[in-house]
Amino acid sequence: MGDQRGDQPTPEYNDSNPEPKLRHVETDVLIPKMMREKAKELCSTQVQAFTQCCSETGFLMVVKCREENAALKECLTAYYRDPAFFEECKAEYLKEKEEFQRTGIPSKRRHQKVPTSM
Repeated sequence: MGDQRGDQPTPEYNDSNPEPKLRHVETDVLIPKMMREKAKELCSTQVQAFTQCCSETGFLMVVKCREENAALKECLTAYYRDPAFFEECKAEYLKEKEEFQRTGIPSKRRHQKVPTSM
């Protein structure tokens, strides 16, 4: 890992590759989580169709919503297997990570509105 100087962690860089080295948890957990969230947004029509079918059929959703489930699964899987989509999410993750290291504020809190009066 990179050496720790004071409070600021130093990013790990490989001499031949200017991109920071990612930890196992980043490549196998955090970036795929971001991919899932973005894929759900991109497959929103399939998600809505499946959700509507499930809410209308109740316990029989396993049998009656197979078509909607298959369409949703196909859409999501297409994004999960796309190397360009992984690289896009990785770049976004690295941008958020760099911003967090610079400001100390997680991206989810950074986008929330701060109350004007206390």
